[in-house]
Amino acid sequence: MGHVTKVRDIIGLIKDKASQSKAALLSKPSKISLHLALLRATTHDPFNPPNIKHIATILSFGHSSRATASVAIEALMDRLQSTRDSSVALKCLITVHHVIKHGSFILHDQLSVYPSNGGRNYLKLSNFRDGSSPITWELSSWVRWYAQYIETLLCTSRILGLFLATSSSSTLEKDHKQEETISALMNPDLLKQTVSLVGLMEEICKRPDSLHVEGNNLVGEIMRFVGEDCLSATNEASIRVSEFRERLNGLSFGESVEVVCALKRLENCKERLLELSTGKKSFIESFWSLVSEIKDRVGRQKVYEDDGKLLLKARSEKVSASARFSERVLRSDDSVQFSSGRLGLFIL
Repeated sequence: MGHVTKVRDIIGLIKDKASQSKAALLSKPSKISLHLALLRATTHDPFNPPNIKHIATILSFGHSSRATASVAIEALMDRLQSTRDSSVALKCLITVHHVIKHGSFILHDQLSVYPSNGGRNYLKLSNFRDGSSPITWELSSWVRWYAQYIETLLCTSRILGLFLATSSSSTLEKDHKQEETISALMNPDLLKQTVSLVGLMEEICKRPDSLHVEGNNLVGEIMRFVGEDCLSATNEASIRVSEFRERLNGLSFGESVEVVCALKRLENCKERLLELSTGKKSFIESFWSLVSEIKDRVGRQKVYEDDGKLLLKARSEKVSASARFSERVLRSDDSVQFSSGRLGLFIL
């Protein structure tokens, strides 16, 4: 098996050299550096991540025109779709992740076209298989998961209105402007963002277990990036869960059910997510305490469980038709309660 692996590595090296030579000969001068950098960043080596120098060259195409950035993203996605080598596919996906984390606005804009706006989904790799060896077979499961994760990351970023992997939340610094923006959201929008973050964290938990790739630097680079994203997602989720604490009295029954369900889903991820925690222990502990607290408070206030079903608490008082009509009329001494408790009451 070791001899087979060595032969495969040699063949992969020859393919890399041949592809780079072909790109240098056939590409237009303006595209030579892009294609060479892409080929050098996405080699057939199954053990090591892309060289950061070649990644930087690819990212530099985002500092020119929109057309140039478009060519760079298209070349990257075509490379991803055309390969049947798990190492090349993973390195393409790592490069996409680099674009998300460190790319310019123009690159982000081009990347957001995939898979949104009805275009081709270049990240749909659910059928990817590379059975060349036990290592490549296992790396194939990482390709399938990582492509789905990046697609989920892009979708979550669009819902949040920011590229999550580039947000300052990874530093865990208080951003009062961000808190004000979130406090101004209507309940349905706040729920949508929270549920999206929960979905991303659930996707993180679906990562494959390592057997043959234990200690593999290529997989290690992927998990380093995902770990950073997880910390950012945790911080973003923490801000939104804290906001729900300010809105307990203003949640409808349906919204309360959604909050409880989302937080239960999040708690189911706890053990798997804690495996990625390499620091920030006090923040992580406080986050999970907050999740448990808000889930229990919303549940006690709005809903109770009976045979596994969430039921509405019976109201002790019935409102007459005339009373309901009078409530529709806004009197001069009435006040308006905004979605967030942070905004307080304003007297009309």
